[in-house]
Amino acid sequence: MEEFQRTHTCGELTAGNKGQQVVVMGWVNRWRDHGQLIFVDLRDREGVTQVVFNAENNAELHRKAKSLRSEFVIAIRGQVRVRDKGLENPNLKTGEIEVVANELRVLNDAKTTPFPIEDESTTSEDLRLKYRYLDLRRPKLQETFRKRHRITMAVREYMDAQGFWEVETPILTKSTPEGARDYLVPSRLQHGSFYALPQSPQLFKQILMISGFEKYFQIVKCFRDEDLRADRQPEFTQIDIETSFPSRESLFTMIEGMMASVFALKGITIPMPLPRMSFQDAMDRYGSDKPDTRFEVFLQNFTEIFKMGGAGVFREMAETGNTVRGLVAPKVSYSRKQLDDLAIYVKQLGGAGIAWIRIADEGVNAAPLVKNAGAGAVDAVVQKSGAEKGDTIFLMAGPTEVTLNLLGSLRLELARKENWIPQGRWNMLWVVDFPLLEFDSGENRWVSRHHPFTSPVDEDLELLETHPERVRAKAYDLVLNGTEIGGGSTRIHRADIQARIFTVLGFTEQEARDKFGFFLEALEYGTPPHGGIALGLDRLVMILTGQSSLRDVIAFPKTARAVDLMSGSPSPVSEQQLREIGIQIRRS
Repeated sequence: MEEFQRTHTCGELTAGNKGQQVVVMGWVNRWRDHGQLIFVDLRDREGVTQVVFNAENNAELHRKAKSLRSEFVIAIRGQVRVRDKGLENPNLKTGEIEVVANELRVLNDAKTTPFPIEDESTTSEDLRLKYRYLDLRRPKLQETFRKRHRITMAVREYMDAQGFWEVETPILTKSTPEGARDYLVPSRLQHGSFYALPQSPQLFKQILMISGFEKYFQIVKCFRDEDLRADRQPEFTQIDIETSFPSRESLFTMIEGMMASVFALKGITIPMPLPRMSFQDAMDRYGSDKPDTRFEVFLQNFTEIFKMGGAGVFREMAETGNTVRGLVAPKVSYSRKQLDDLAIYVKQLGGAGIAWIRIADEGVNAAPLVKNAGAGAVDAVVQKSGAEKGDTIFLMAGPTEVTLNLLGSLRLELARKENWIPQGRWNMLWVVDFPLLEFDSGENRWVSRHHPFTSPVDEDLELLETHPERVRAKAYDLVLNGTEIGGGSTRIHRADIQARIFTVLGFTEQEARDKFGFFLEALEYGTPPHGGIALGLDRLVMILTGQSSLRDVIAFPKTARAVDLMSGSPSPVSEQQLREIGIQIRRS
């Protein structure tokens, strides 16, 4: 290799290199034997270059080229030649040239791969993940990771320009209750004690503010042992940010600038400042705290109609503190089977079902459940909704937040079915004024909606012990096209308020000290007001690259069962290793 140095990648040669002697290296993407001529498409991460072996020019080299097969690693020395007119390949960056080989070195051969190395693959995901090192050779995936690199570089450059320092925080830390299940790591030196892998660097980044660092960020790995789906992995990467003495608006402006820099990489302009929407408005209008605002179908409240003039189940719901909500599906007139299928979809989400009112040419046609509510109530719903001929009104009744969430899911399902979502639109907004707490009926106590270090809104502090359900949080989420891409808050910086929060959450003073003692003590040494945000880098890359799964933007992902099929982890360990950490496996 010392005397055979690569001069160009397989993606940069053009007609301007005509006549030059070059050395290119890479993998055999395809090869074609045309008798006297053998053509090899040589691939590296930058592209593909066609190499020609001509028997008339060099019979020995031509014979050697006959032994090449897909995925052999080779080096070529040759002369750049412009292809004849009409033989150019417009699909390649290098399509106007080819390299006429005068020397070939086979750097390594390769077994036949279990699937073709090509972008349009029908290979099962499990097989691709088992051979991830081959899957990652696909140009489409490599381009995704090129974009991921550029996004992370744009973030780092922007944060540096804003005066932030990147500081690493521990991976082996203390298990604290932050919402999800911890991954635990047993200590060899302290039998019976465990480290936890961080769900986020939350406490450490706050301690950096107490330490006077003022502006911190980190592109950091986090770990949560929870059930997985297409947009969730057990280990993920977030852009973690914390700053001292912030106003909410100054932090929003800074994050918006970073988003503008990132989206500019794809030629997308994000209008600034971003809209703000309260949690309550998002729930009432969209049925979601991460609203997709790209299409104008909104939820409506019909509770008073059924309370005042309805009958049957809907009136009973309205009079007992529940809610009746609905939405108008414009120009949607489904068959009875299609309506029944929607009802099944709602039941699969945990709902009781769905009622409907169709506005047909011959008049109003309502489901039996709505008919039993009375003709007057049905007419009032139609009038209030603004529904027109050809539209269908969908209705649900039940506890407020559950009903809103179900209708929000139905709204998105209808949007997918009816193609309501326009292509090429990027609607980003801030959702603010979340409730601080929510009641967990399973544990029979109040729990933090975000995390226990989120500051309450100042004017709601007096309600903390008496009406905790009415206390708002200084919390905010950044939402893009119906996906939460970041969340953060102003933190509690006073020890007395943090103690009150722990009391409302049901921690005794001793329990709080056991779990958060080092942090509570740190709060007592002059803590500045501070706040921050964590943005999901994987999710952001997934959206910007048009991928449908996080597994396509993470180099070595896990399956839905948290298994790495390539390395075979998790896996058993030896009895000696278990003895060293003081653990005995109980066999069932």
